[in-house]
Amino acid sequence: MSIATRTGDDGSTSLMFGRRLSKSHPRVVAYGNIDELNSVLGLARASTTDTWIGRVLLETQKELVGLMGELAVDVIDGERYRKAGYACVEPEHLKRLDGVVAELEGREITFDGWATPGENMHSAALDMARSVCRRSERGVVSLIETNEKVNSLALKYLNRLSDVLWLLARYEETQTKTN
Repeated sequence: MSIATRTGDDGSTSLMFGRRLSKSHPRVVAYGNIDELNSVLGLARASTTDTWIGRVLLETQKELVGLMGELAVDVIDGERYRKAGYACVEPEHLKRLDGVVAELEGREITFDGWATPGENMHSAALDMARSVCRRSERGVVSLIETNEKVNSLALKYLNRLSDVLWLLARYEETQTKTN
């Protein structure tokens, strides 16, 4: 089967379990933003030389696949999604991010006023990921505002993740300045 199905040529796309929506629907925009975030995190992971940061980003990418899956399901099929055992954002994902924040806040991170992205490639990639994360967060808010049902942890996860990415970028900058 070819990846080029041509079924989206009319401006629609298929959700999980086959229901179709416009490509501009807030649900599609929300999971599309997170797909972009996952890609930018891949760039950040590929550009870092810090193995701990690489592991943090890879785990995050895996969690984002679950979040994309949750958002790519029509509300009508939500129970079907969960019964099939697909990944969802869980409280332990928030705890993991909180642990990363605590770890980073315990390290020496220096910055002067508002951070300007671009100190080095590593921090710039993380800042790009942070800004895409914020857009993803806004996309989920827009979906919620249409009265669509969304896992209440999704918004918290993205908000926490943007904090993690900001701290990681500042940490990468600090490492450059001290080496």
